[in-house]
Amino acid sequence: MTAGSTALPSATLCPQCGTELAPSLTSCPSCHVLVHGTRLGELATQAEAEVAAGNLSAGLAHWREALELLPINSSQYQAVADRIAELGRRVDAVGKEGQVKNERPVHRRIWSAIVAGGIFLLSKIKLLLLGLTKITTLLSMLVYFGVYWELWGWKFALGLVLSIYIHEMGHMAAFHRYGMKTTAPMFIPGFGALIRYRQAITDPRQEARVGLAGPLWGLGAALACYSMFRITGDHSWAAIAKMGGFINLFNLIPIWQLDGGHGFKALTRPQRWVAAAAIGACWAVTSQGMLILLGIGAAYQALSKKQTRTGDTLSFVSYIALVGVLSWLAGILVDTTG
Repeated sequence: MTAGSTALPSATLCPQCGTELAPSLTSCPSCHVLVHGTRLGELATQAEAEVAAGNLSAGLAHWREALELLPINSSQYQAVADRIAELGRRVDAVGKEGQVKNERPVHRRIWSAIVAGGIFLLSKIKLLLLGLTKITTLLSMLVYFGVYWELWGWKFALGLVLSIYIHEMGHMAAFHRYGMKTTAPMFIPGFGALIRYRQAITDPRQEARVGLAGPLWGLGAALACYSMFRITGDHSWAAIAKMGGFINLFNLIPIWQLDGGHGFKALTRPQRWVAAAAIGACWAVTSQGMLILLGIGAAYQALSKKQTRTGDTLSFVSYIALVGVLSWLAGILVDTTG
């Protein structure tokens, strides 16, 4: 998951004073008028219309596009960034209201939960299949599959490719939830895969949840493979689960553009120290060497001067849970003699 850039609309002359402008400028250096004022008005109208209709993700997408057309140090930029943060919280809150009071009979609630779960899975399957329609994704997956087929056989290669693909689509689902544009996943043999997001994330909480969505989906894929191993006894499934655990655990190292680095941006200093302690506890139990790198990264981030004052509890709990379960998966024993 790496940051990219989006080309801004071309503009050669200031609409107010006629000064010649570079395409990348968002305000006139002479009269300070907003270069893309007309477009900004259109986007604001479209965004609020979508929000009024209940299409929060679509509204977020319009506001994010508007943010790119504003000077970073302007009051308008901050106002739009605040609006994006507010809508992001509303996106996360959708579906929570009304869950406390539920007077329906128990059997109806259970049936409703089953139906809702089925709809959720079908929606995710649709998203997963949608990613395969991108020619760059499909071709790079085939190259990746071919390389690892040659090294470790087609079963392991196929499982590895699909596990990494599910991880990346977890990021993409979260990006789309927050109305952000991304590229399709690109597979790189020896590295893994990546998607590039083309718009700035101004809310650390949203950035953390997008970052941790990949390992969460990846964990789901790894647990599914482990379940197949327990059912079939085929150690190829165990090997795929183990590799999935290792890859997703590596991504939780809280540095740079790794998923853990994004996740830690929404944690307070105390939360970061607790996460570091949890990593140490997992290492004491599992002796998983990768946890040493996670622990060093967590301690460094806890000592960093860049801290958020209000941490995100969901990101905090998700990170610790991911470390625990992925450490166990990365350490499962696989019989390679069969």
